[in-house]
Amino acid sequence: MLSAQTPPPDTLFVHGDILTGAHLLPHDPDPTPARVHALALRDGRITAVGDDAQILALKGPETKIVDLHGAFAMPGFNDAHTHIALAGKQHLDADLNGVTSLADMQSRLAAYAKTLAPEDKDDSKDEIWILGGGWDQTKWPSKTLPTRKNLDAVTGSHPTLLYRVDYHIAVANTLALNAAHIDDLTPDPSGGHIDRDAHGHATGILREDSALRLILQHIPPPSFATRRKALLLSIHDALAHGVTSLQDFSDWDDWLVLEELEHEDQLPIRIAEWIDFNLPSSILEARRASHDPNDPLLHLTSLKGFMDGSLGSRTAAMNDPYSDDPDNYGIPRFQQDKLNQMAAARAADGFQINFHAIGDRANDMALDALAAAEQVGRPADFPAPPRNPDAAIVTESTPTITPRDFRFRIEHAQVVSAGAFQRFHDLGIIASMQPAHLLDDMAWAAARLGPERSKYAYAWRSFLDHGVTLAFGTDYPVVPINPFLGLYAATTRMNLAGTQTFGPQEKITLNQALYAYTQGSAFAEFREHIKGRLAPGFLADLIVLDHDPTTATPQQLLHTRVLRTIVGGVTRYTAP
Repeated sequence: MLSAQTPPPDTLFVHGDILTGAHLLPHDPDPTPARVHALALRDGRITAVGDDAQILALKGPETKIVDLHGAFAMPGFNDAHTHIALAGKQHLDADLNGVTSLADMQSRLAAYAKTLAPEDKDDSKDEIWILGGGWDQTKWPSKTLPTRKNLDAVTGSHPTLLYRVDYHIAVANTLALNAAHIDDLTPDPSGGHIDRDAHGHATGILREDSALRLILQHIPPPSFATRRKALLLSIHDALAHGVTSLQDFSDWDDWLVLEELEHEDQLPIRIAEWIDFNLPSSILEARRASHDPNDPLLHLTSLKGFMDGSLGSRTAAMNDPYSDDPDNYGIPRFQQDKLNQMAAARAADGFQINFHAIGDRANDMALDALAAAEQVGRPADFPAPPRNPDAAIVTESTPTITPRDFRFRIEHAQVVSAGAFQRFHDLGIIASMQPAHLLDDMAWAAARLGPERSKYAYAWRSFLDHGVTLAFGTDYPVVPINPFLGLYAATTRMNLAGTQTFGPQEKITLNQALYAYTQGSAFAEFREHIKGRLAPGFLADLIVLDHDPTTATPQQLLHTRVLRTIVGGVTRYTAP
């Protein structure tokens, strides 16, 4: 409790059913009770937890009291993997999420093209580009990819580029291909692919960044105002779903918008932003130095690199060919020697590294590179990092974490080799995973992978059994930012209809999933000493729900509603 000399709290939350986050995992030494009725806050942090009488006794003359009326509250979710600029742009561009067929896609595009007004035109171009994304051909009756000719029929005079839901492939119309000078003789760029039909003609499908950049460099970039509007749309979406912290990978120009929002006191959510792993060291150093690393609202963290693409696009790099495409091994984006050198150099400079890796080959590549980085980057006398946050509970008195505590991460880790789980553990690598991917992927994952590889896919239980730290997120906008989709997937491994399961032996408990979505993700951004729990000294980031998810049925869990989202003691979202 507070001493007599401590200033009184500015806010009390009372009469609640509050899950503090303590003891979600066994052997948690944190003395904070697992459940309390009330919290005291001052200057955006929690100063005391306890029963109503204890906390009300701390009231001062100016203290505000918020009565929760028995509602359930818990720490806010920390989404460990987002792309909020892309998510916001989907709201502003041609939104193709949920299209049910090629005809539906064409109908939406035709309607969108009619809305384009002259003032939408960029002064330096004669064309108005149609951009957007969200389509997923695996949900269509035909299961076939769209082509440039399909787009040409409905896009008129507008060059068009439309991303698949995973953002690893896109379809362009003929005008867009012409703008980029892509024709039947254009060679595949390294790490990418231009699809061609049986006659050698480009179909309009472009796979991975190196191919997509051929067109992207010809598209006028969004204005500062458009970026700001897009970011605020996705931030509001996150707050409405109980997310109080985001770990994000957006463009540097979007980061500059976020900085402006913070300077104007208009940033209502905490964001840890990643930097492109491929940038030269001088630029990486300059960007890291440009912002206070201890800023609790907005800071730069990890370097993000891509090993491969996605399973849905069959660009994930595999050790053996796809079971449903026997000539295809996916597309690795790096040569191993070069990757090892780059990772070691960046680790030596004190950077945390996270690698996107979907396929088993990509995960092996990432593990090899991170092993080389750890060996080069850590002095012989420096202790190994904590392997699991539950074994390394810290308090406010814990010294500042040194950059040599790397906490390397692999993002997605969807399909791994049989021996990879132990390597994750031995290297202290965090598995940053997005359970809600399985809700869609299970419809076709077994066909892509075959029975043997499926044993090591979306393997949350196996990671935990090997003592690997899980950090959960969504990959928003690839899937909605709603954390309850992820909790449902992690604890049931069933599709939304409840008619199909995938690898039920890899289910985890709700407590484990909640931990991964709060404290595990806080650990992954070096903030477990101030985020993920409701305890004295921690940031006052909490959410109020319409029922207790720890006692909910799977369907109740899936449909949990957020009533209030509080960031730093300030209510940032209230349900209508």
